[in-house]
Amino acid sequence: MNTMPQDKYIPGVCNIGPAEIKSRMQTGWFGLVLTVIIGALLFYLEASPVTRLVLFLPAFIGAIGFLQAYFHFCVAFGSQGLFNVANEAGKTESVTQQEFRKKDQQKVYKITIYSVLIAAVVAVVASVI
Repeated sequence: MNTMPQDKYIPGVCNIGPAEIKSRMQTGWFGLVLTVIIGALLFYLEASPVTRLVLFLPAFIGAIGFLQAYFHFCVAFGSQGLFNVANEAGKTESVTQQEFRKKDQQKVYKITIYSVLIAAVVAVVASVI
């Protein structure tokens, strides 16, 4: 696990604390399990390579969940100018400085691109094997 501080908001670096990180990790596991189950079903049913590309969606869910947990950064919060580094999930505070919001937007972009790339690799590999 990443060793960034989890108890304070750092623009473009960390916008969620332990409770929110746990939630993102659960999302990552959900997406991974869903990818494996759907993938196994598609292979069992001998689905066409094009049909197997649907694995992009659950793989994206898994990737974005794990990456948000790893980076201690929530994409949705970063997009909306929010953060929550408290121990309780669901309570957010607003980011007021424009400079901080810009840094958060850059991190949102980075995590989203990484997630899309991971999901695309999973989907393409599943469609060619």
